[in-house]
Amino acid sequence: MSRIAYVNGRYLPQRDASVNIEDRGYQFSDGVYEVCEVSEGRLVDERRHIERLQRSLAELRIAMPMSPAALGVVFREVVRRNRVRWGIVYLQITRGVSRRDHAFPPPGTAPSIVVTARNLDFANAEKLAADGVAVVTVPENRWERVDIKSVSLLPNVLAKQAAREQGAREAWFVDKEGRVTEGSSSNAWIVTRDGKVVTRQADHAILRGITRTVVLEVLAAHGLKLEERAFTVDEAHAAREAFVTSASQIVIPVVRIDGRPVGNGAPGLIASALRRDFHRHAEFS
Repeated sequence: MSRIAYVNGRYLPQRDASVNIEDRGYQFSDGVYEVCEVSEGRLVDERRHIERLQRSLAELRIAMPMSPAALGVVFREVVRRNRVRWGIVYLQITRGVSRRDHAFPPPGTAPSIVVTARNLDFANAEKLAADGVAVVTVPENRWERVDIKSVSLLPNVLAKQAAREQGAREAWFVDKEGRVTEGSSSNAWIVTRDGKVVTRQADHAILRGITRTVVLEVLAAHGLKLEERAFTVDEAHAAREAFVTSASQIVIPVVRIDGRPVGNGAPGLIASALRRDFHRHAEFS
């Protein structure tokens, strides 16, 4: 079955879907995106994703191309047409099509919108969670507004490739003070030896992950102690547990950092419990 994409008001076979070569997303990375989990054919945390989308658009002064309700209809139709049971919906909105010029295009230029959806390998994700993954650390070299979910992801691409070339699943960015910010496509967490769960505060240095937000609720429900602060690479190496969170992975334990085992080198109890209970606290629509 051909995958179906929604592009500027039309549902098209993905092989036929296209945008103008002067779209500002292509020319300047002048746009934002969202990735929403699909579980058993239902959207997970749609409301939170759309709220974050609206914030990102407002920060870049890009108009919302349709109402949240209409966007929800598009999401569900793309999921339905692609028969997605467990996977993701991807949304991208750019400032639109205009003659190449760094300044904003003329007022009234319509934003471009693309929505796609695809199934993910559920069995493989469960195996990753059961085995745990490795991460490597890389220097932080991104712009200072990574809290905006911009499509400008070249440093993330290079970081992810560095991880793959070292046999790891993910890369953690590390700032000049030796503190972890986040992963190339995930938020980063550790569990200290005395059982505190630590993740960086949601300032401009990280993306306020939707999965991260829900995990905070799961932690509270379990009565676990949370510290929202930066942690160092040395702290991560000494941690009892580590894990990453994202919409496409939920919670995945980290068992090696820079080739060194985390804790006993196996997925920890806290990360495993957070993954198990995540969907009890997420919103389904």
